[in-house]
Amino acid sequence: MKLVKWNSEKWQVSFFTIWTGQSVSLLGSRIAQFALVWWLTQLTGSATVLATATLIALLPEIFVAPLAGAYIDRWNRRWVMVIADGVVALASLALAVLFWQGGMQVWHVYAAMLVRALGNSFHWPAMEASTAMMVPRKHLARVAGLNLTMQGVRNIAGPPLGALFMEIMPLHSVMLVDVGTALLAILPLLWQEIPQPLRKTSSDQTTIWIDMRDGMRYLWGWKGLVAFIAVAMVFKIALTPAFSLFPLLVSQTFQKEAAELSLLQALNGIGVILGGLILGAWGGFHRKIFTALAGMIVLGAGFIVIGLTPINMFWLVLASSFGIGMMVPMVDGPFIAIQQETIAPEMQGRVLSLIGSLLWITSPFSLAVAGPISDAFGLQVWYLTAGVLCVAAGVISFFIPVIKHIEDNNQNEKRANIPGGTQVNINN
Repeated sequence: MKLVKWNSEKWQVSFFTIWTGQSVSLLGSRIAQFALVWWLTQLTGSATVLATATLIALLPEIFVAPLAGAYIDRWNRRWVMVIADGVVALASLALAVLFWQGGMQVWHVYAAMLVRALGNSFHWPAMEASTAMMVPRKHLARVAGLNLTMQGVRNIAGPPLGALFMEIMPLHSVMLVDVGTALLAILPLLWQEIPQPLRKTSSDQTTIWIDMRDGMRYLWGWKGLVAFIAVAMVFKIALTPAFSLFPLLVSQTFQKEAAELSLLQALNGIGVILGGLILGAWGGFHRKIFTALAGMIVLGAGFIVIGLTPINMFWLVLASSFGIGMMVPMVDGPFIAIQQETIAPEMQGRVLSLIGSLLWITSPFSLAVAGPISDAFGLQVWYLTAGVLCVAAGVISFFIPVIKHIEDNNQNEKRANIPGGTQVNINN
């Protein structure tokens, strides 16, 4: 099969050919995820089972991702994505066979979720690092906004599509939908090339542990990024439980039903889509960090409003949920773009994976803290606390020089102002 080479002048065709397949595949995975969670819910009715499934899916993101990132910087990133997508497809195919044979058990879902999470631990940083090689620097924030828009679309469309497919076809066929969409992601990668960065040191001259150590040193050498990660970890501590507690907030605090919860989640998803579209068209402020910090402050204000909303004004919670959704791309998009355009191309797998691991590791802690606070003082107290934390983190960051100038203060090797940096290798 003849490969289509990457053309920096026509990057849109090359990039969006791959991006479209990946987006369709992620939607298929969202549909399959909904079906599996619903099957577990109907079979066991156990919160412990669902929490265990979530934990299994989370652990590779925390512990495997740094190692995966080191390998991504050694291997051809295009083939990393092909194999990772293939592994996820095989896991869904195995579940389809088990559902078809009637031998499905809970532990099979755990095993499949673990395999899928391991595949995603390699796939996500490989795709992010490849994006930085294919997309011109000035468009990275727009692409990040577009990715977050699609995330909102998946969050809105995935559950109803999953429910619809479960109504019109057996579960093994729903799993095959995920297999089919994964193949749509793999096919463009077989003929569309992705530029590779040239390593300064040959892989056979270093060990994987030295590569991981170099990634940690690279991250630590960028003081602005280290400081902003610390701020982002506080932000995540506030944010993760706030989204997880929405069902209890709706049902217990405001005495509403499933329809109102569905409306709240839908408005949040629509807000994410709109915010991503705005960021995609606008691109954010000239200094991307200002966009992220402003979004953090407005998002925190939305949580403060929820924390102070009277019981008889649920519409204000709905409006705040929509506004919070709009701000999510404004925070995440610029942060992603800053990393992609500033981290040296040959280091991106290691550094992006390490950053993701650090941010995910706060989730168990934040959930453990939020529960007792909410039980002791009420759910709205947590939303008020989360909002104050977000606003304070955003405002204080404007007065921290290394964060304010994060795009200028990377003392590591700078990437050139062209897609893929100054050294690019097209590997077959």
